[in-house]
Amino acid sequence: MTAAQRVLLCPITMGLLLQSLFLLLLFLLGSCLHPAAAFPKGCYPSEEEGLKTFRCSNAQLTEVPRDIPNDTNKLYLDFNQIPFLPRDAFRDLPLLLELDLSHNAIARVESGAFQGLAEHLHSLDLSSNRLVSVSKDAFSNLKAKVNLSNNPWLCDCRLQELIRAVELAADSSGGIVCDSSTQEEHVGKAFLQVIADTDLCNVYKKTTDIAMLVTMFGWFAMVISYLVYYVRQNQEDARRHLEYLKSLPSKQRRSEESSTISTVV
Repeated sequence: MTAAQRVLLCPITMGLLLQSLFLLLLFLLGSCLHPAAAFPKGCYPSEEEGLKTFRCSNAQLTEVPRDIPNDTNKLYLDFNQIPFLPRDAFRDLPLLLELDLSHNAIARVESGAFQGLAEHLHSLDLSSNRLVSVSKDAFSNLKAKVNLSNNPWLCDCRLQELIRAVELAADSSGGIVCDSSTQEEHVGKAFLQVIADTDLCNVYKKTTDIAMLVTMFGWFAMVISYLVYYVRQNQEDARRHLEYLKSLPSKQRRSEESSTISTVV
């Protein structure tokens, strides 16, 4: 290569180098201004059927993740180890339509856990968890169809109130089975079959009323027993005093008898 050619190539090389440095600077500046979203390991956003979806299936989560995009329409948190749902767990997801929490370890749902989802949420899957008893207030104002199947439910008045307060997902009611019950004969039966034959809340009310009556009768019996003891004790004391007075000289006896009679009266 001649000296003239080297002179011509030098400005071109410098230009390319400066251009590369300029592009690198733009990339670094863009990264600082718009950092990549720090999603939990195993979680990723996608788009399904025109709906913004966020998947965290089988991601070994032990709590509801933060920083979920607030424009998410479908959220999958299934097959994790989430143990409970705290209040306002999903309050920053106003556009959420579907929420899958199935196959977790959820044993407790705090009141207000689904607060903020009442307007849009139409599908909530809580199947295959560890729910034993949940207050109906946890689902207050929720219009979503709820799947509560395959949980170790305690069949009592509380569950009856819950079932009547929510709309069950299609074909999920048969999976709500009594793992335990206030009445032994209900164990192993489908809950809807149980409440079709028995009003558990009415049974609970009758049991409570009977317990109250037994308690009241017990207190009444104690009061009567005390009154009988008190009267008998006073009568015995009065009898002994009268016998004592009979043994006294007549004049003193009459005086003290009068005093004793007036005291007894």
